[in-house]
Amino acid sequence: MRFDRRVPVAIVGGGASGTILAAQLARRKVGSVLIDGSGRAGRGVAYSTEDAAHLLNVRAEGMSAWSSEPDHFAARFVAEGGARRGFAERRLYGRYLGEILQQAVASGHAAIVDGTAVQARRDGDWHIGLDDGTAIVADALGLATGNREPETLRAFASSGARFIANPWGAAAQAAVRDVAAQGADVLSIGTGLTMVDLALSLDAAGHGGRMVAISRRGLIPRAHADFDPVPVERGDLPLGDLRALGRWLRRRSAEVGWRAAIDSLRPHSQALWQSLHPAQQRQFLRHARPWWDVHRHRIAPQVAQLLARMIADARLEVLAGRISTAREAGDALQVEVQRRGTSSRRTIEAAYVFNCTGPLHAIGRTRDPLLRSLLDAEQIRADHLGIGIDVDERSRASGASRLWALGGLTKGRYWEIVAVPDIREQAAAVADDIAMELAK
Repeated sequence: MRFDRRVPVAIVGGGASGTILAAQLARRKVGSVLIDGSGRAGRGVAYSTEDAAHLLNVRAEGMSAWSSEPDHFAARFVAEGGARRGFAERRLYGRYLGEILQQAVASGHAAIVDGTAVQARRDGDWHIGLDDGTAIVADALGLATGNREPETLRAFASSGARFIANPWGAAAQAAVRDVAAQGADVLSIGTGLTMVDLALSLDAAGHGGRMVAISRRGLIPRAHADFDPVPVERGDLPLGDLRALGRWLRRRSAEVGWRAAIDSLRPHSQALWQSLHPAQQRQFLRHARPWWDVHRHRIAPQVAQLLARMIADARLEVLAGRISTAREAGDALQVEVQRRGTSSRRTIEAAYVFNCTGPLHAIGRTRDPLLRSLLDAEQIRADHLGIGIDVDERSRASGASRLWALGGLTKGRYWEIVAVPDIREQAAAVADDIAMELAK
C-alpha cells in the first residue's frame, strides 16, 4: 500500500453519523478525513433519495444535527416554507447534512476522500487501506459505516435478477421503474420502514399493479399524531425487568395514550436497555422488537394516509406469514407463502421480489471488507448479542486503541442509536473524547 496522507482522524462512512462527527471535530479544530466511496458523502443511504415522497420519520424540530442548537434544522425548514412540527422531505435533509459537511471542509479541518476503505490495521497508528491501493495513516479511527445490506434470504438464493437483495441500491431503483412501466405485481419481504419506502416509490412512479408485503407478524409502522407529553422520571420506571416494563407500558398507555407513554421513555431508552440482563435483551429481540419498532419508529401522517388508501384500493396487501419456496416462472417469480396460524399455502406471482427485511442484524456475517478485516484481526469483536461492535461507555471499541464506533454499529450497547436525535448526541460525545485523547 502507498501511504499518501496522514491525518489526525480517519472517519469511515459518509452518512449522518460520519458527517456529524466530522463537523463536530472541525468545531474543535481537530482535522479529519471522511472516507466514502459511494458518491453519497454528506447524505448516506438514508438521505440520498431524490424521491419527493420519502419523508423524514421525525418532525423537523427534532432533526438538528447539532446537540447544542436544537432549532438548527427546523429554522432551515421553516425558511423554505415548512413547519417546525412538519415532516420534511428526506432529500432536503440530505442537502442540509451535505452543507454541514462542506462547511467543515471549508474550515480547513475536514476533507473528503472518494474511496472505499477495505482494511485497517493498528501499527502504532491506524493504517487504512483503500480500494485503489493507497492508504491513509491516522492517529484515530472512527467507524460510521451505517446500516449494512440485508442478509440474503435462503429461499431466493437462485432467483436471479428478479430478486432485489439490496432495496437501497441502483438495481432496486431500476426495478421500480421497470415494474411501474409494466404495471406488474411486486412482493416485499418485510413490512417495516423499508417496505414503506418501496410503496411510496412505486406510487410516485405511477405503478398500477399490486404490491403484497409479508412478514412474520404482518405489522406496519404506526402514524405520528399530536398528543400532550407526559414526562416520567427514570426512578419511576421498572429498570432491569422486561416483563414489568411491558406491564408498565400497557398501564401507562391506557392512562395517557400509547404515543405519549412510549415517547416518555425516550430520554431513558438507553438506560432501560442497559439495565436489562442479556437474556432479557435477547427475549426483547425475539418477541417484543417488532411491536416496539412499529410503535416507536412512526411515519408521517400523510404517509400513513397514503398507505391506508393503497390498502383500501387493493393496491397494497399486508400479510402475516412466512416464505416456503420461491422459483422462477418466465419473467416472474412464484413464491409460496404460508399464512401465520394456518396450514394453508398461497402462491404469489411477482415481477420482482424486494428484500425489505431491514439492515443486517448480525455483525459476524458482514460482507463489508473493512469490518471483516478488523473482525478477522480481532481489532474489534462482536457485542454480547452479536448485532454490532462491542464498545464501552464512550463508544470506544473494546480492546482496541483509539478506535470509536457510531450509529447502528453500537446498537448492542445503546439499542436506540439510529435516529438523528441519538446520533448527534453520540457524535458530540465521541468528538469530545477524540479531542481529549489526541491532546494527551
